[in-house]
Amino acid sequence: MQFFRNTTYKQGIFYALLIACCLISIIFVHHNEQFYDRPIAEVIKATVSESEPLTDMYDNDDYLYTQHITAVLKNGQHKGQAIHLTNEYSASGAFDQEYHVGNEIFVGIDSHSMQSTLTGTILDLKRDQTIVIIAWIFIFALLIIGKRQGLFSIISLVVNALILSFALDLYVKHGSLNLLMISGVCALLFTIISLLLISGMNTKTYAAIVSTLLGTMIALIISAAVMWLTGENGLRYEEMQFLTRPYRTVFMAGLFIGSLGAVMDVSITMASSIFALYEQDSTIPLQALKASGHEIGKDIMGTITSILFFAYICGSIPMIILYLKNSSTLGLTLSLNLSLELARAFAGGIGVVLTIPISQYTAIFFINRKRVKE
Repeated sequence: MQFFRNTTYKQGIFYALLIACCLISIIFVHHNEQFYDRPIAEVIKATVSESEPLTDMYDNDDYLYTQHITAVLKNGQHKGQAIHLTNEYSASGAFDQEYHVGNEIFVGIDSHSMQSTLTGTILDLKRDQTIVIIAWIFIFALLIIGKRQGLFSIISLVVNALILSFALDLYVKHGSLNLLMISGVCALLFTIISLLLISGMNTKTYAAIVSTLLGTMIALIISAAVMWLTGENGLRYEEMQFLTRPYRTVFMAGLFIGSLGAVMDVSITMASSIFALYEQDSTIPLQALKASGHEIGKDIMGTITSILFFAYICGSIPMIILYLKNSSTLGLTLSLNLSLELARAFAGGIGVVLTIPISQYTAIFFINRKRVKE
């Protein structure tokens, strides 16, 4: 409550409008069926009639359930009519799921079904309600905790997402373009836009921008050199076999963009800390700034590299469990599912470690120039 008491009149209007937008958007996604081309039905009754055990070639046990669903169509020419559906789902839920009363689902209507007793198939679950609610929770958390910086963080996120979407669309439509060049331009724009919006136009931001770009580029060069010297031994590209573009280029572009976020975090943390020390005592010796920056770098090094490791590895956990459950060896499982993820984590880790001294000396360089001008 203290947060709301401290807001000004204009801020109060802003948050009132934001809450109104939140409520309107939530109500809209719960009643937006007419904007979809595909038929949508709301489940009003769901019963499980039978189950049977399943055993695959590796003697792994599972169960298959048959669910009979009655739903009411919410859009299309059959709006308001009941439709009868059958859903088969397994206990693991890997490729299917159980539906409950109140769920809205996309359905395909059988063309030969009678007008009075419609039947069809389930295509997918309508998830926009959940996505909108989670998005608003994220937005309010950023605004309440970050306030002005939180607002600029949201703007930065939206702008960066639009830039990335445009860049990928450009590459898909014009395959002759160099993806690494596109990624480099995107990285430059991401860095400048994010840091300027969040930290403003000041010396601290300029130092963070320079160290971010240097750290990312050096990490990418080192990663490319190691891959060239080792002949990419140990890297398994099976998960990219469906691509119609050069998979090595796509992988390197992923390394570029993936390491940028961690490097940017380290850069702004180091720059902010060192400049905060300088602003508290403008007479502080450069040696003391170096020592303080070194200690700060050691403190954040372990946590950032751990975050990178967990962020990349977590996406492979389902596939690792699937391979191990189907009697694949541990070595084969890890090499197939973790080789690229570990390479991304190591590349990002190299960038983080190198960015610490780079951002430290870059910040001290800008501080030194500031002292000379004064």
